[in-house]
Amino acid sequence: MDIVVVGKHGVVDARLRALTIEKVERVNKFASDVRRIEVDYAQTPTKRAEDSHTCEILVHVRQHLVKGTAPATEYVIALDRALEKVEQQMRRLHERRVGRRNGTRARDGAHAVADTGATDGASLADADDDESRTVVKTKQFSVKPMDIEEAMLQMELLGHDSFLFTNAASGVASVVYRRRDGCLGLIEAIG
Repeated sequence: MDIVVVGKHGVVDARLRALTIEKVERVNKFASDVRRIEVDYAQTPTKRAEDSHTCEILVHVRQHLVKGTAPATEYVIALDRALEKVEQQMRRLHERRVGRRNGTRARDGAHAVADTGATDGASLADADDDESRTVVKTKQFSVKPMDIEEAMLQMELLGHDSFLFTNAASGVASVVYRRRDGCLGLIEAIG
């Protein structure tokens, strides 16, 4: 992800630039496909001092563009207000993406259950018995500690049906997974 901080009609100092980058990185929790974030600061002489400093945030997400602009008396306040608008739009975008994905999964799962109920289940189990016991792919990756809500969000952002993580509260390996009924389940290791 590329973060660009620019000041129109002036230069952005290092402290404001560092604060901007730190705060804007929070947008990643709503979408894993954020390509670029542009933050433009501008100071314009106005009759009202409340509108003299503006912050405009432009987030480039795959197939979407999210924008938030806010005026304030200082750049930091304008950044917070603009970021609040962007986060609200990103949250809505995330909910639309997840809702659309969950809706198709729930419909497909209902059809799959109906289809298997109409056929003889014993003959299907015998035919797939040998194939289902073969490991076709092995993955290794580092697991970072996080809470359950963050793991659910990561699973949704990745578009997976399960997500392995280390539970920050208990320190054990856990798996969050999507059940056939569309709800989420949690598996925690003991010992």
